[in-house]
Amino acid sequence: MRVAIVGASGAVGQEFLRVLDQQNFPIDELLLFGSVRSAGRKYTFRGKEIEVKELKHNDDFKGVDIAFASAGAGTSREFAETITKHGAIMIDNSSAFRMDDDVPLVVPEVNGDDAFNTPRNIIANPNCTTIQMVVALKPINDISPIKRVHVATYQAASGAGAAAMDELVEQYAQLGRGEEPTVEKFAYQLAYNVIPQVDVFTDNGYTKEEMKMYNETKKIMHAPDIEVSATCVRVPVMRAHSESIWIETESPVSLDAARKALSEAEGVVVFDDPANKKYPMPLDIANQDPVYVGRLRKDLTCDNGLSFWVVGDQIKKGAALNAVQIAQYMLAHGKKF
Repeated sequence: MRVAIVGASGAVGQEFLRVLDQQNFPIDELLLFGSVRSAGRKYTFRGKEIEVKELKHNDDFKGVDIAFASAGAGTSREFAETITKHGAIMIDNSSAFRMDDDVPLVVPEVNGDDAFNTPRNIIANPNCTTIQMVVALKPINDISPIKRVHVATYQAASGAGAAAMDELVEQYAQLGRGEEPTVEKFAYQLAYNVIPQVDVFTDNGYTKEEMKMYNETKKIMHAPDIEVSATCVRVPVMRAHSESIWIETESPVSLDAARKALSEAEGVVVFDDPANKKYPMPLDIANQDPVYVGRLRKDLTCDNGLSFWVVGDQIKKGAALNAVQIAQYMLAHGKKF
């Protein structure tokens, strides 16, 4: 198995190295690619030092079985043909191909079989906020189809990259020294603040991030009639995203049935004991693999409504881990590389 990571020096690229090792993913040879700026850097993987090669339009991907890409939508669009032309499956973490009809958008716990329909040898990894939400929606949707979702997200700095995480740390340090904080990666100071904007605004008043949740949920869940309304907020947290979710199902779903379904679902941990102040928090969920669900309750405004709180590590399940799990699902279900 020859595996490549494109964008190896970024936050998600580095997480790929850790996740591939943690998951004991079968690799005979690992190739690392990056920009001109990253080329020449060396990283250690399973005791072997690997040098980052500059990503170019050449035959470097000949013989590669799987290429995990996390270098931005522009790079993915430019290099997709170069990466896949010799038969490599490109699992792409950017937004470049997510809504293309001939590219599957996959969360293994929800629609893993879609990964086998790859006419362009490309599989898209969904947006991080969508991933953790649909993992929690699927078990309830299996009981009664979900008609409507309202979600407010509380998104960590990690969603804007490693430099954004560094900026948040530096802002707190600068403010502690009485200095004016550096503001480059966010629209405003994030330290001691929340920003009700993730990505740019579209004509309908929603941001691109919010519209990703609307569109991607329909595609992943094979549910064109499900309606999703999101408000995405950046909060001064390092790397785990939180979501407050309200759903309306076609028929009533009891709390016991919902809790049982979530408890038995793959990739979900129910952590819900409000009497003892036990519920998922990003501080605790950072670096964890599953999606955590808590604060499960009946909605007071709708007989068919449920409300719950979801937390997941944005760099792991929201990015690198989900991509690796796609490849694992394919291997486990008979894909030969």
